[in-house]
Amino acid sequence: MTKDGDTFWFPAKRYGWGWGPPTRWQGWVVMGVYVLLLALSAAVFLPHDNAVAFLACAAALTVALVIACWLKGERPRWRWGGR
Repeated sequence: MTKDGDTFWFPAKRYGWGWGPPTRWQGWVVMGVYVLLLALSAAVFLPHDNAVAFLACAAALTVALVIACWLKGERPRWRWGGR
């Protein structure tokens, strides 16, 4: 049997609100795809001076990352150091 904390892809941060680095390979794949798509959108849009399209794409990718963290991570709440 695995502990509940072992099934989360993104654990909650110890201090503050949000998620920390991934603890499972699936979370690392999500982060890698996010970084890859962000770099690809920068390579496509920024050389053509299309910063608005890049920012829109970056915002959409970030929203998708937050949704993945919300679905596959611990429920976020404000934490003061304890688990």
